[in-house]
Amino acid sequence: MVLIHIPKPWEIPEREITPETIFLNRRHFIKNLISAGISTALLPIFGCENNPESTITPTTGTLKLESVTPNPAFTKIDRAITDESLASRYNNFYEFGATKSIWRKAQALPLEDWKIEVTGLVKNPRTYDLDDLRKKFPLEERIYRFRCVETWAMVVPWIGFPMKLLLEDVDPTSAAKFVRFTSYYNPKITTGPGLHFGDLPWPYTEGLRIEEMANELAFFATGIYGHTLPKQHGAPIRMVIPWKYGFKGAKSIVKIEFLDFQPATFWNTLVPSEYDFEANVNPNKPHPRWSQATERLIGKGPSFSWETRPTLPYNGYGEYVAKLYTH
Repeated sequence: MVLIHIPKPWEIPEREITPETIFLNRRHFIKNLISAGISTALLPIFGCENNPESTITPTTGTLKLESVTPNPAFTKIDRAITDESLASRYNNFYEFGATKSIWRKAQALPLEDWKIEVTGLVKNPRTYDLDDLRKKFPLEERIYRFRCVETWAMVVPWIGFPMKLLLEDVDPTSAAKFVRFTSYYNPKITTGPGLHFGDLPWPYTEGLRIEEMANELAFFATGIYGHTLPKQHGAPIRMVIPWKYGFKGAKSIVKIEFLDFQPATFWNTLVPSEYDFEANVNPNKPHPRWSQATERLIGKGPSFSWETRPTLPYNGYGEYVAKLYTH
């Protein structure tokens, strides 16, 4: 008997190397920025900083989450889970700084008496505290790919609950078409160097169409790697939208609003030519300054290494979400 292997959509072909022309174009762009007088401190904002700390990140203030059931639909994946010591010290959290190594400064985030206000075009407006969320929405674990618009990627075991459960609880009206998510912001606490200049559109906001929020994949994470979220990951609750670029995942959410108009969002407001509202992972749609055809997957093990792989449409989740984008 001859066995014929039919590749699945998410299976990866042989490794690809980023073309030299892409690498040189990016170097040329950085050189032009510096020539124009833009501080090198701002280069991480444009996806040009990739040097993590060498120390191991503590999971300060986290609690082990007992009896969390893995969702069987999201337990197997075609690549290794990223080592926690790497994932927890290679983060974007611009309220605390413009480098990847912001985990120490992120410990200033206050979590006491956390509330999430849900308002706007809903029949049942709510203000949840963390106990409310734990009692009302059963936790599950999902292993998802994570793809940053800067082209680096991870595989993360999130713990949380589907967004559609909260959607059902607050019961949006028929007029609700979009949802805005607002992150915690206090300029006396969130003092990231390099970003607190000029008139930036703080607080950080992100948005989805209501159909996107209702999708099976859309997830609120309250934990990771078997414990509650560390602050650098967006404690105590963050968005996880695995078919979109990572900047769509607003961290440390304090407010959710249901709207009848498309809301302004942080990066789309700041650089609309580079960050569109939809922000689906698309290898055929290049960023204005680099290709999205490949990604750099953080390697397995306790030290950083990078493996270049082809980028998958919708980050490999097209079977779940492609139907949302037939327009």
